[in-house]
This record gives sequence, structure tokens and C-alpha cells, in this order.
Amino acid sequence: MFITRHSPVSDIALRDQLWTLYERAYLETVEQTVTHEMLDRFEFDDQMLDPTNRAWVVWEDTRPIAMTLVATDVRRTRWLSEHFFRSHFTEKFQRGRVHYVVWAVVDPDFVARGASIFMARHAMAVEAREGSLLVFDLPETNQPNAEGGAAELMLRMARMVGDAQLINLTTQRYYALDFAPVDDPPHSHGDEHERVEVGSHQH
Repeated sequence: MFITRHSPVSDIALRDQLWTLYERAYLETVEQTVTHEMLDRFEFDDQMLDPTNRAWVVWEDTRPIAMTLVATDVRRTRWLSEHFFRSHFTEKFQRGRVHYVVWAVVDPDFVARGASIFMARHAMAVEAREGSLLVFDLPETNQPNAEGGAAELMLRMARMVGDAQLINLTTQRYYALDFAPVDDPPHSHGDEHERVEVGSHQH
């Protein structure tokens, strides 16, 4: 295995290869997660062409088997609030050291072969040297509880390359109101009106 770094990914053939990896890696997640975890091809290309993003790609011969994309300017992302980080991590924000893991994917055939650890050690070594606040989010499928899970794995990999602590920033939950179906009321002929009385006023 070897790793390459790209910023931006301007080669169309390479983007095609990486899109195939991205799609394959997300197949299981998109069926288990309520959020829009997987970008469409237009969104994917937009992120890959952003020169402030860093793409790290792990290869097995000529086949890409793992990839992560790190945004180095949170003001350009639509997933994070720059106001939050400006307020809570002022110094790192002002120095441009608040970075965000847009995605990290591994080909399912190579998960057990250490591709993710190989990728993380190289990418995180750069983040450690820069003293970054590296933000990431995880779906419940990978992080069912506040402790343990993929977050703990990320911390262990980070500590392979530098002194790091794990900060729990927030938790977001999704709910739905599932209304029971009811029979449609009979329709009257002619115009249909709905009148809602809010209140009455006497003059």
C-alpha cells in the first residue's frame, strides 16, 4: 500500500476512480442512516475541486482502496457553523486551524487489512504538526453511544502521531411524527373551502 495527497483533484479519470470507491464504501451506510451521508456526484466533484480541501488516497497497486477528504477552511463548508468555532475555539479559528473530515471511506474488501489505519496515520500526522482542531461527525451506526465506537478509534489513531484529546461537541437526534392514515372525508361538489376561526372581535 502507498498513499497520495491531492489538492485539488483536477484529473477527471482520478475523480471517476475515487467516485467508484466512495459509492461502494457508502452502500451499507446509506441504507442504515437517516441523514444525507452520501453526496451525489455533483456535490462530490465540488468538494474534490475545492483547493482548500485535502484528499488523501490509499492505493493497492493501481486501485484506490481508501480515501479521506479534509476541509481546511470551515467557512467554505455547509456542514459546520463558523460562528460556533469562532466563539468556542477562537485562537485556532483565527489561525485557520479548524479542519473538518468531510468523509473517510474504505473499500469493504480492505477494511480488515488496515487501510484505514494506514490512511489515518499519514493524514493525522499533518494535522498534528499543524496543531489542528480536527472536527468529525459519525452516524449512529458507527457511534451508538457517547463513548467507545469509531470516535475512540479515531482518538487512538490520533495518539499514534501526536498528543490529542477527544472533545464531544454536540449530539443531534432526528425524530419523525408518523401520522396514522385516516379515511378521506367525502368530497362535496363545487368549491372547497377551509375556514379557521382564530378569534372573534366585537365592535
